[in-house]
Amino acid sequence: MSTKLSRIRDERGFTLIELLVVILIIGILAAIAIPSFLNQKGKANDASAKELARTAQTTAETFATENSGIYTGLSTTKLNELEKTIPIAVSTTQAYLSGASSAAADEYFVTTTSPTTNDTFTITNKKGVVTRSCNGTGGGCKSSSW
Repeated sequence: MSTKLSRIRDERGFTLIELLVVILIIGILAAIAIPSFLNQKGKANDASAKELARTAQTTAETFATENSGIYTGLSTTKLNELEKTIPIAVSTTQAYLSGASSAAADEYFVTTTSPTTNDTFTITNKKGVVTRSCNGTGGGCKSSSW
């Protein structure tokens, strides 16, 4: 009988305090980790919008090459005709080309928009001088340039 009683004392399990401490630790770790994971989608969409802007820039240069070095007539539709992978329709799931134009024969701009953060990324070429700028508060636009 004494061996049976000692075995019962050895198998008593966890106390309520021990369980509460473990739950508290898991809660703290979740509070730290979950916001980091939630922000990753916005950063990924911003990165996609930046890459789309670079693709649109290359396509704008192709447009000029086919038009004797002149950017006049550049538009989102023209860029989409030259490169079918450039989306120009407003989307809530993927980055899209929200603007493209030429103010003069030797300059243009292309603008893309990230769907989750609504950050916009613009590449401007004025007489061969290329600048990049962004507007927004998402993860990919921490300053005015990128």
